[in-house]
Amino acid sequence: MKDSPRQQFRWAPHVSGAANAKPKDFEPAGEVEALHEYDAWCTLRDSGTPLNVGDLLESESGQLTICKYVGFEPALWVHPEPKLHLPVEAEAAAPAAAN
Repeated sequence: MKDSPRQQFRWAPHVSGAANAKPKDFEPAGEVEALHEYDAWCTLRDSGTPLNVGDLLESESGQLTICKYVGFEPALWVHPEPKLHLPVEAEAAAPAAAN
C-alpha cells in the first residue's frame, strides 16, 4: 500500500467484513511462495521486507487478503464507476435564432 492511504487505513476504525481496496492505492511489490497468509507473513518478515498493516496479498486464484493489526482479513478490489458522459445535442446547446 502506498504511504498516504496506509496512514488513513491505520487510523480508521476496525470494521468486520471484506475490506475495500482501490487499485490506485497499491503498487505491486513482488511475489512470495507460501502455503497461506501467515506463512507469507513469516517468510517476508525473515527476508527483511515485512508485510505492514494495509498490505495486500493476492493468491494465484485472485483472492485478496489484507494485513490488519488483528491478522489477515478478506479484501475486494473496488473500481470507481465510470463517469457518464451525456452528449449535448447541437440544437439544445445553440441559442435560438432571433426572428
